[in-house]
Amino acid sequence: MIYWKIFLAFFIPGIVGYGGGPASIPLVENEVVDRYHWMSVSDFSEMLAMANALPGPIATKMAGYIGYQQGGILGSMVGVFATVAPSLLLMIVLLSILNKFKDSPRVKKMTALIRPTIAVLLGIMAFSFFHTSYQDAGIWQTIFLIAASFLLLEKWKVHPAFVIMGALAYGAVFLG
Repeated sequence: MIYWKIFLAFFIPGIVGYGGGPASIPLVENEVVDRYHWMSVSDFSEMLAMANALPGPIATKMAGYIGYQQGGILGSMVGVFATVAPSLLLMIVLLSILNKFKDSPRVKKMTALIRPTIAVLLGIMAFSFFHTSYQDAGIWQTIFLIAASFLLLEKWKVHPAFVIMGALAYGAVFLG
């Protein structure tokens, strides 16, 4: 039964997560944190940070990790398959349809409306992570990490993987 739950937890976000890995992150979080209670928000954010530091698609890394955590190697394989298969099939079908109607005003409007929706979902998730960080680490630690991350990413153009590893190291030393 656990393999069916793993399959559904990643198949559903794979189907409705239009926009790739970043768009499916809040959907996966909803499944594994709220629906199945496999992780807390804090555990999910730590797993997400580690997954972002590694190369490759974020959705498959999350599926592999969470699938392995819940069902071992077979659970990992089920999670990755459930993540990849619906996206591949749906993209083939949707791209053939969109290609036929690419000049349609309705298709252009639909595509334009999807971007703000994804931005809102990512904003909600970021607020949730901020709230958890504020409760667990305190306001000054949270403000410091936000400011340091912003400066490293925007001003000094440090690669996000190094910023994430630095934040993890900071958390291990000062917050662990």
